[in-house]
Amino acid sequence: MVPISAIILSGGRATRMNGVDKGLVLLKQKPLIQHVIERLAAQVDEILINANREITHYQTFGYTVLKDEVEDFLGPLAGFSLGLQHAEHDYLLTVPCDSPLLPLDLAHRLMLALLEHKADIAVASSDGNVHPVFCLCKKSVLPSLTAYLQQGERRVSTWQKSLNYIEVDFSDCSDAFVNLNTFEDLAALELKLSL
Repeated sequence: MVPISAIILSGGRATRMNGVDKGLVLLKQKPLIQHVIERLAAQVDEILINANREITHYQTFGYTVLKDEVEDFLGPLAGFSLGLQHAEHDYLLTVPCDSPLLPLDLAHRLMLALLEHKADIAVASSDGNVHPVFCLCKKSVLPSLTAYLQQGERRVSTWQKSLNYIEVDFSDCSDAFVNLNTFEDLAALELKLSL
């Protein structure tokens, strides 16, 4: 398969979790980001982490940690931009740090669709919902992202859809995209996994 770099987006403010660093919140005694790394490691050839706080803690996972270049919080696209600039390979997979059940074949299925449709970017969807931060894109999309950010734009899906874009259906495993925005979400998942 084609070599892929991945960036785990852990640079958010987690306002609905009282501002804690979400990637380091524990689920079954392990930081959320560790669950993500374990599911991602076999799928990609390089892992990068985008974090803006607790940098030294994130470095203990053994991967390159990249901090947003601008102080003005840009949201997920800041992480996309860092990944595209620093990725060793021609394809970049982006995933959030708070989806510990992400599909074990995420990279493979996105890549197949991207190549088959000669697209620039492939985005996961399930049950009619699009998951813009679960995406695979070519490094060649960086100039368009840079221009988009310079215009003051921030919406992930608007930028994605300006490219040669395809959605890939993961409705067979829609639970994989559960993301943990609150401590209630975390407690519910902890309970579900212990059953």
